[in-house]
Amino acid sequence: MNRILLLSFTLLFSTASWAQISLAEYRDSVYKYSNSIKDAVFVVEQSREQMKMAKTDFLPEVSASGSFTTLFRRPEGGDLWNFTLGPRIEQLIYGGGIVRNAYKQADNNYRAALWGEAAAILDMRYEADYAYWLLSAMKLYVAATEEYVGIIKSLYGVVRERFQEGYVAKGDLLQVETRLSDAEYSLLAIKNNYDVALHRFNNLSGREEGLDVELQNSIIDSIPMPRRIGLEEMFDRRPDVNFAELDIVSAKYGVKIARAAYNPQIGVEVGGSWQTYSPNNGGRTYLDGAMVLSLDVPIFHWGERKRAVAMARAEVGRMENRLDEVCGDAAQFEADDWSRLSSSYAQMQSSLHNLEIAGENLSISTYSYSEGKATVLDVLQAQISWIQIYTNAITARFDYAVAVSAYMRTTAAD
Repeated sequence: MNRILLLSFTLLFSTASWAQISLAEYRDSVYKYSNSIKDAVFVVEQSREQMKMAKTDFLPEVSASGSFTTLFRRPEGGDLWNFTLGPRIEQLIYGGGIVRNAYKQADNNYRAALWGEAAAILDMRYEADYAYWLLSAMKLYVAATEEYVGIIKSLYGVVRERFQEGYVAKGDLLQVETRLSDAEYSLLAIKNNYDVALHRFNNLSGREEGLDVELQNSIIDSIPMPRRIGLEEMFDRRPDVNFAELDIVSAKYGVKIARAAYNPQIGVEVGGSWQTYSPNNGGRTYLDGAMVLSLDVPIFHWGERKRAVAMARAEVGRMENRLDEVCGDAAQFEADDWSRLSSSYAQMQSSLHNLEIAGENLSISTYSYSEGKATVLDVLQAQISWIQIYTNAITARFDYAVAVSAYMRTTAAD
């Protein structure tokens, strides 16, 4: 029974001694393969270009137009063709604030897109952690079940030998044989669960579906209990809260833009032309030019400005209400995840203590049976108790590791 104690000791204290991929490396591979992160990056690029495009409205516009005309009937003393080519420069001097506020709104939307990318990374980090810890747990489940099958096979060999010698009844032999069959059936189910976890692990990172992997980190590693994060600190970190706050800022710029559209606008245009005389006599051309100062003053639009501003202000109110909702949900998520984390930590400590006792009890029961001081039922019960407690210890370790990852996502912790 030294193997039992060694396996229990491994779950209690040890860490993985060698491996091929660490949790950090796996996260990076998931980030690179994730379509949701790629989409978030594209949104950031779009927002950045939108901001740059809004900035160009501060600059003068240079354009040109031209035309070439051919007549069907020649005018008296003229040619059948003529042309005109006119470049011009336009500059908005005062647009009522619409250009300035539109640029600020675009810059604000760009910063919001960056928080959207951060949110996508947080979600994928949790997905990667869950897949990694699940595969780690499945490896331990397989190892524990294989050890359990080995223990029962060993007992079956002893009981069968005693049955052949006439020391035990056939009922004892059948009981052990039935327990062995159940254990082997459970091992097949556990191995299938491992394959499913492996597929999930590989699919998230774009690896070959059937490719096996060795993990550097494990749920049996010592994962420190994180400190509890205060609400204000959490709000400063969470992407959805920051995103909602920037939505309010964007909506307020929308109010200014709606109002600015009905303010006076002043612009200047300098243009020139190179064209033929009309009628065109001998292809002679001349140059001309002009500067135009324009003023556009809205006077009466049947209350259109008032309604446009009211609609924009309603959007501000809607965004403020959404921020309150996001903060309330975040506070609840933090409280729930902290309770789950604390509970899973306590369960893990309890299960590890119980596992130590169950391993010792199984070793004593098996030894007592070999010495004729215990029945086969005592040994079977000790085996069942050991595998149940061992499985509970693995589950508790897994739940704790996932709870830590969930709390890190909720509080946007590094």
